[in-house]
Amino acid sequence: MINIDLKGKTVLVTGGTGQLGRVISETFAKAGADVIVHYNSNEEKAKELEVKLKEYGVETFIVKADVTKKESIDEMKALIEKEFHMPDIIVDNAVIQYIWKPVIEQDVPDYYSQFESCVMQTVYMTKAFVPHMIENKWGRVLVTNTECAAMAEVGQSAYVAGKRGLDGIIRCLAKEVGEHGITVNQVAPGWTISENDRINGTEAQEYYDKTVPLKHRGEDQDIANMFVFLASDMAKFTTGAYIPVSGGRVMPGI
Repeated sequence: MINIDLKGKTVLVTGGTGQLGRVISETFAKAGADVIVHYNSNEEKAKELEVKLKEYGVETFIVKADVTKKESIDEMKALIEKEFHMPDIIVDNAVIQYIWKPVIEQDVPDYYSQFESCVMQTVYMTKAFVPHMIENKWGRVLVTNTECAAMAEVGQSAYVAGKRGLDGIIRCLAKEVGEHGITVNQVAPGWTISENDRINGTEAQEYYDKTVPLKHRGEDQDIANMFVFLASDMAKFTTGAYIPVSGGRVMPGI
């Protein structure tokens, strides 16, 4: 049996207290990685998650930052260097989302905000943490993209614009840092079943499910599994990829 073992590695997950972020963080902990949980406002949830992750026998650290501000990410880096240890793996998962509206109706500041939380977060995180990976000649840069970037459906313009910008950054970065043993990849979830769905019994969404070749939505665990796989040496020759985890709803062409 092949097992993914990330013992000796440290991962930093932004948006770690969100519904997907919590599952990603826990899955890395199950694989043996030490976990740095980033949060912006929900300190209570971060502390709860820290306790849970320690049950897997890994070291954990929680840290607050505004990922849309370079100075805030730099402060986060300084705190991690001083009080914990630098990450070998970063998962840029945090995002600010707004109610989707047609372009004519979408507020202009929403476009700037999406750019900041998608593109600029990754720029700032790269500048802060990738030099350490270069020194170690090993690293993983992973980001949460979305099937929406490929689908570009009605009302998604601000979100799609930010995520497509993110796609461009990732493709350039993969070519720039590959020689240092660093891979750079995107995981693109479809509309995913999360904790709230399981609590509320809303897992089935007929109008959406019928558009998925597998005829159902994926689970948050499916997304987390892909992140952990891409962080492992099983994916050491995969870089620059946009990988949908959407049950076949998005199939990138060649």
